[in-house]
Amino acid sequence: MFGVVFPNRSFPMDISTFSQIDTFHWVLDMNTFVGEAYDQVREVCIFLLNSFTLPPDKALAVYIQSPGSSFLFCGAVTLARPSAVLSLPWPDPGGQMQLTVDAAPLSAKIGVSVEDLATLPSLDVTAERRIERLALKVGENLFNFMQSFCGVDGSKLVVPMDILDRWFKKFQERAKRDPEYLKGFVL
Repeated sequence: MFGVVFPNRSFPMDISTFSQIDTFHWVLDMNTFVGEAYDQVREVCIFLLNSFTLPPDKALAVYIQSPGSSFLFCGAVTLARPSAVLSLPWPDPGGQMQLTVDAAPLSAKIGVSVEDLATLPSLDVTAERRIERLALKVGENLFNFMQSFCGVDGSKLVVPMDILDRWFKKFQERAKRDPEYLKGFVL
């Protein structure tokens, strides 16, 4: 059906590594894989196996859960996108960490479920976060450039009319001179 690889941490693992909850849900207990160091596992590659036929309107969704927190969507694979490397932004552990004497310790989990494609958020959560980070860094660059030319009129900042043109020209020239410059915005 599907398999996973934790880059630089594991060999490929198939569905048998996961506990099947029901027909459409599987869970990997990270305690058995890495113990309490689950938050050091930053990525997972999930892939459909050749013999698995997922309906075109369905997806295999991947979720993560820190001890005591709720599940967080990370991304999904479909027939059109049969594999993906997904970031694992582990949430902070929740407040339900107290254990009774006979309770099993809470552990982090990775959940996989078959879901309707139409009900899922964007399949590439990581790409959306990168784009968001890129926009923020470019915006900061523009703000810092504008700050060096602005004056103050009461509670308003006053900048020259051609400030955007000047900033963009400088931005383009720097990107042409230094190919690594734009990479710094994406990281």
